[in-house]
Amino acid sequence: MNSTKKISKHLIKKYPNRRLYDTQTSSYITLVDVKQFVMENDDFAVVDAKTGEDLTRSILLQIILEAEAGGAPMFSSVALAQIIRYYGHAMQGMMGSYLEKNIQAFIDIQNKLTEGAASGLDGKPFSPEMWTQFMNVQGPMMQGMMGNYIDQSKNLFVQMQEQMQNQSKNMFGFPFVPDDKKK
Repeated sequence: MNSTKKISKHLIKKYPNRRLYDTQTSSYITLVDVKQFVMENDDFAVVDAKTGEDLTRSILLQIILEAEAGGAPMFSSVALAQIIRYYGHAMQGMMGSYLEKNIQAFIDIQNKLTEGAASGLDGKPFSPEMWTQFMNVQGPMMQGMMGNYIDQSKNLFVQMQEQMQNQSKNMFGFPFVPDDKKK
């Protein structure tokens, strides 16, 4: 195991001609290289070479867009439409946090499965082929487990909303009526 740790993160400058320049390696790179930084958990930031504006999010979104267009998409049109509807909504910040926490929970579950499986494989990591075989056998169970998790999360969210409505009713003397219930 390599015990040396990278000292600094990659500072990537984006030039007006759309080229990306990695200041750490003094070379031009592509989105594929940036994706590799993500896959390897390397720290990086993308900034506009002229203004210094942080462009990291827009580059990450560009990588997602290319991945979605290049094969089996992760997001359905329905899921994307639902996400779009939350922009400008009062609960936009909460939705972002909710998605982030659920993705982290999914990663934690995957890591636990990997650790458990690696112990049976003499410490060897799961290869993509092994994950494919595992998911073919365990996929329905995983979907059921994730479905249960989502249902529990939904129930907790509904309970929280009801508590907030009751608190607003008690504080202000009138019930809170969501926009979709006013009609």
